[in-house]
Amino acid sequence: MSNVQPSVSGKSSTPVSVAKGSNVGASGAGKTTIEDGVVAKIAGIAAREVRGVYALGGGAARAIGAIRDALNSTDHSQGVSVEVGERQVAVDVTIVAEYPVALQQVADEVRAAVYRAMEDLVGMEVTEVNVTVNDVHIPSDDDDENGDGSQGARVL
Repeated sequence: MSNVQPSVSGKSSTPVSVAKGSNVGASGAGKTTIEDGVVAKIAGIAAREVRGVYALGGGAARAIGAIRDALNSTDHSQGVSVEVGERQVAVDVTIVAEYPVALQQVADEVRAAVYRAMEDLVGMEVTEVNVTVNDVHIPSDDDDENGDGSQGARVL
């Protein structure tokens, strides 16, 4: 007996397994494989949606991310690393928090958002979500008082 099952279109299909990634919900005539990059992207999107998160990743990653954003090619998994097993996932997220948010509260909310996304969207058990606050963004650092890039006079 063959392992090939007819599909709805009448063509044959075989279960596909990819070495890297996770197998979720193996049932019926095949299994689902979710790549690590997809898991990282979902975690990154969940973390970015938390109020008080300015950006994800360290300095170099943010610099590259700024270039990608300018080219309309945002990397949603920037600042996120995942370890994916057969049924479990561990996530590490590096964030830049907005000033003056409570850092522990933002970290806890990021952890909760990533945890929910992994269980609800990916369908995997979460072993841990580690959040590293790498920097604090101060909005006044982005302000340009004169609008021309020059600093204003210190005295009038």
